[in-house]
Amino acid sequence: MITLFTAATPNGRKASIMLEECALDYNVRPLELGNGEQKQEWYLQINPNGRIPAIVDHDNDDFAVFESGAILIYLAEKTGHFLPPNTLENSKDRSLVMQWLMFQMGGLGPMMGQANVFFRYAEEKIPFAIERYQKETRRLLEVLDTRLADNEYLAGTYSIADIANFSWARTANWSGVESRDLEHLSRWIEAIQVRPAVQRGLDVPPEGQLGKSDDEFVKSAQKMVT
Repeated sequence: MITLFTAATPNGRKASIMLEECALDYNVRPLELGNGEQKQEWYLQINPNGRIPAIVDHDNDDFAVFESGAILIYLAEKTGHFLPPNTLENSKDRSLVMQWLMFQMGGLGPMMGQANVFFRYAEEKIPFAIERYQKETRRLLEVLDTRLADNEYLAGTYSIADIANFSWARTANWSGVESRDLEHLSRWIEAIQVRPAVQRGLDVPPEGQLGKSDDEFVKSAQKMVT
């Protein structure tokens, strides 16, 4: 059994989608980001960075994993799904998955997060900052679109790289970035979001459980930005 500490944000969706895709038994412990629950001492023992998501694997001596990308890799290696084994024979295929996962972790996620802050939430609207992060977000989405022109999925077959990038790319409109004209990206988003496991993962945590929508959670999450 795994406990997932999460909230209704793109990074939280990455973990819940992966848990559903791997058909793992898990409990959900939602955190109230707006109330700063993620900064409480008990949670910092699980995730020293005080962010979501994090998991605790009770089948592995209550081992805690934080950082969404690390969670995806851990679960992939635990189950043997969505990431090629770490062998010389699979080294190229595995590297492709890792490259596109790092693309999201180091690029798409941070840039979209900054676009959200300056476009949606900053009391002072700074045109330079808004334009900078929206333009970079659009550029990164175009990189995905180009890759997907010749590939069904980012690393050839469906992988944790797709789960990670999808969870952010699907929210481009919230960042004020138009992406519907990116034909290959749109095809890929549609193909992923109709997967039953993805649909279930997108509903974690259940909206009724917290009484907050994605947008409201994202808005409260800005309190975590320093």
